[in-house]
Amino acid sequence: MIRDPKDLVRYTPAERANHWVVGICFILLALSGLAFFHPAYWPLTQLFGGPVWARILHPFIGVLMAVSFLALFLRFKDLNRITEVDKKWLRRIGEMVEGNDHDMPEQGKYNGGQKLLFWLLAICMLLLTLSGIVMWRAYFEFPILLVRLAVVIHAATAAVMIGLIFVHVYAAIWVKGTIRAMWYGTVTRAWAKQHHRAWYREMTGKS
Repeated sequence: MIRDPKDLVRYTPAERANHWVVGICFILLALSGLAFFHPAYWPLTQLFGGPVWARILHPFIGVLMAVSFLALFLRFKDLNRITEVDKKWLRRIGEMVEGNDHDMPEQGKYNGGQKLLFWLLAICMLLLTLSGIVMWRAYFEFPILLVRLAVVIHAATAAVMIGLIFVHVYAAIWVKGTIRAMWYGTVTRAWAKQHHRAWYREMTGKS
């Protein structure tokens, strides 16, 4: 793909690699987790070499995802602090959904929706990690009642997180030019000016 040298850098190679490690881990965990959740999805265990290997690999992939997400969280937490402008943006999100994003409150690198999603995913990751540790009986011993509670929390949180990821992917496809940022690390100046005007000014120094 030929890119304009005037394009703006949105993500570094390290940030993109971090994102894709989390994304790939999530897909693997969702597939194996669904296999454990309901017999109808049991054939998915064959993707991991059978049910035994799926059981073995699932928590280790979970650890990799948790560590990778922590790195992602530390990279972007400051940029995702919700401001008063973000709250105004969220109150008018209906206009955005209808396609009228030209008059929305100015946004920095991330808009209010992206920031809200970031914090919801962070909460889900924390719950999944803690409940997963309690459930990992090969290495940890917790009271059986706590383990049963952890199973419920793990399953419910996973369902919520799958829904949030669907929203994340849909939004990335819906806003043309967003996926390119995660593939190549750059966006056009027109894209930045339309969707993230405050960030555009910050990057270009233009009013």
